[in-house]
Amino acid sequence: MAYTHRMNALDPKQRIAALCKHFYTLGWVSGTGGGIAIRDGARAFMAPSGIQKEQLEAEDMFTVDLDGAVLERPNDDRLTLSACSPLFLNAFRLRDAGAVMHSHSQNALLATLKYGSVFRCTHLEMMKGIAGTGYHDVLEVPIIENTAHECDLADSLAEAMVAFPKAHAVLVRRHGVYVWGKDWIQAKTHAECYDYLFGAAVRMKELGVDPERPPL
Repeated sequence: MAYTHRMNALDPKQRIAALCKHFYTLGWVSGTGGGIAIRDGARAFMAPSGIQKEQLEAEDMFTVDLDGAVLERPNDDRLTLSACSPLFLNAFRLRDAGAVMHSHSQNALLATLKYGSVFRCTHLEMMKGIAGTGYHDVLEVPIIENTAHECDLADSLAEAMVAFPKAHAVLVRRHGVYVWGKDWIQAKTHAECYDYLFGAAVRMKELGVDPERPPL
C-alpha cells in the first residue's frame, strides 16, 4: 500500500513519468514504444511520442481536452503529442476510462500469433484481477490487425471496444495491447493481469493444453 500512497501523492504528470519508468523495467515501453495517458475530468495527460519512456519527467507531458486539442505542451518544442492519442481518447470517451496504457509486451504480441480474432482463456486465477471477471468465466479480448501508422488503428479499436463491452483491453496483432481502467490503479492492475494471462495462454498452447477449455 505504501507504493500506492506515494503514487497518489503525485500529480498526473508525475504519475505518468513514474509508471513509464516502472513499465520500462518490465519491457513494455522499451525502444521509445508504448505510452500512458491519465484523465482528470475533462482533461487528459499524455506522454510524448518517440522518446525513451524511462527518461521522461513531468514537464515532458502534454495536456489535451477529450477531443484531442492540445491545452498545454512541454517547453521542449522537439516533443510531439503521442501517436497513440486518438486511441487513448477512444477509451476515455467510449469506456469512461480514467487511465489507458499501451504496452509492447512480447506476451501480448505472441498471444496475437496464437489466436484468430479473439483471445480467450478460462479457469486461470489471474482472471480475477480483471474487473467483472471470475475464475469460471471465459475471458475474451478482441484482436485487431496492425497498421503502418498508430493513429490508423483508432477506428478498428473503437469498433472492438463497442463489440466487446466486457473487455478492458484490445490486442493489436504483431504489435501489443491497449489496456484501460477506471483509474491508474485499476489500469495498472489490468495491464499486469492481462500480460500474465497472455503469457500463460501462449505457454499452455505450447504444452498442448487448451487455455479456452475448463479442466476436466
